[in-house]
Amino acid sequence: MRPGYELSCAYGEISHSGNADPYHLAMAKAPVLTPQADDFPRWYQDLITKAELADNGPVRGTMVIRPYGYGLWERMQAEMDARIKETGTQNAYFPLLIPQSYLTREADHVEGFAPELAVVTHGGGKELEEPAVVRPTSEMIINDYFSKWVQSYRDLPLLINQWANVVRWELRPRLFLRTTEFLWQEGHTAHATYEEARDFAAHIHRRVYEDFMVNVLAMDVVPGRKTVKERFAGAINTLTLEGMMGDGKALQMATSHELGQNFAKAFNTQYLSKDGRQELVWQTSWGSTTRMIGALVMMHGDDNGLRVPPRLAQIQAVVLAIKGDEAVLAKVREIGDRLKEAGIRVHVDDRTDTPFGRRAVDWELKGVPARIEIGPRDLENGTAMLARRIPGGKEPVSLDTLVSLLPKVLEEDQTLLLKQSRERRESRTTEVATIDEAVEVAGAGGWARIPWAVLGEEGEAKLADHAVTVRCLVAEDGSVPDADDAPGNVAVVARAY
Repeated sequence: MRPGYELSCAYGEISHSGNADPYHLAMAKAPVLTPQADDFPRWYQDLITKAELADNGPVRGTMVIRPYGYGLWERMQAEMDARIKETGTQNAYFPLLIPQSYLTREADHVEGFAPELAVVTHGGGKELEEPAVVRPTSEMIINDYFSKWVQSYRDLPLLINQWANVVRWELRPRLFLRTTEFLWQEGHTAHATYEEARDFAAHIHRRVYEDFMVNVLAMDVVPGRKTVKERFAGAINTLTLEGMMGDGKALQMATSHELGQNFAKAFNTQYLSKDGRQELVWQTSWGSTTRMIGALVMMHGDDNGLRVPPRLAQIQAVVLAIKGDEAVLAKVREIGDRLKEAGIRVHVDDRTDTPFGRRAVDWELKGVPARIEIGPRDLENGTAMLARRIPGGKEPVSLDTLVSLLPKVLEEDQTLLLKQSRERRESRTTEVATIDEAVEVAGAGGWARIPWAVLGEEGEAKLADHAVTVRCLVAEDGSVPDADDAPGNVAVVARAY
């Protein structure tokens, strides 16, 4: 250890001060977060609060997303939006309020969403002639307009996405994971043929969602097909991406649906084909939500806080001034400018009126991938202390090499997060031959793989009695099967959020 530096008992961090400040002394007595091993749900709630991601809203089940949490969502939006637009999809916006009568047009859809609806019966001090539903999803209102916009084969494919909020009345809310109101993107498309719609839903599933989750969120996910029981209300097929959280439970990350012609029939959405015949369109819908922030916490977080993948992080590196020395402050700001010019998303923390220990712990809680700490002694030595959040640990690095070194470090840490995520899933997934074995594995915090021919719909119902669900069906080689009953299908089962 360098002279004048000491370890904080709570975090194993090196303090630049000669003595531990009161904040670090307090932390040595009690951890900032409830340890994951003691109480995972409590740890999750602690982290959401102390990393300043969100607060509960005044109405049960709602949430206030704080600036740091919303910054994560903005980065997710930017990455997702770019991928969505590469498919030729355009953004639009549709109303929040939907006439209640619209939901009666597709029976399976209304049945699936009826328990979650919020209905407006009064407006402007008067009872409404027709109640309005606060959108739980927008299939109904978007299809009403698709039926007006699509006239000819020349109007197809029609590819629309919207970034919006939706309301689904939650009985057991949990911040980011299940809230009454949440933010999302929802894509809706219309195509001339079944094959075009099927292929587009699969393209969104793999080239937009999976690519984003693996290469930006550094999340190992299992792509698969939902069972009939689990598919989206009104769909003929639902494709999903399932991630394993730190406690072994599964979380549905994003879904892409083949809607067939169900909504086209309900809204009479037809086009004049090249042959001069009136044909019903084939459709898809697909969505991802602020639930991904909850997944980020639970998949990558540890007992010291968040660990944000560098490609996602709105702050990839924070440069901290240890003391209010003018030379130190000048160097910290200079390093910040140089890193910014190199394309790194950087924040300069020169709040020297706040103890260094507290600032370091706060940035650790927020999961910023790299901290660059500079004090008077560092200036003398021509070095900075580089703290890496993802693998942990600190090391002195030359100020002259910092700008060239940091991009390499960030890419190494991005790769490490994905590797750790994959290793967790692989080590906690077990091949089983019976329903009882599947229940046992899921109850112990793991995933089980069981032949669908052994499980079937009857076995799926038995799993539900133990709060275990089929997360998806996969082919023997891990690919997404073409049919629910394709030979060799394997069911991935787990307890889930």
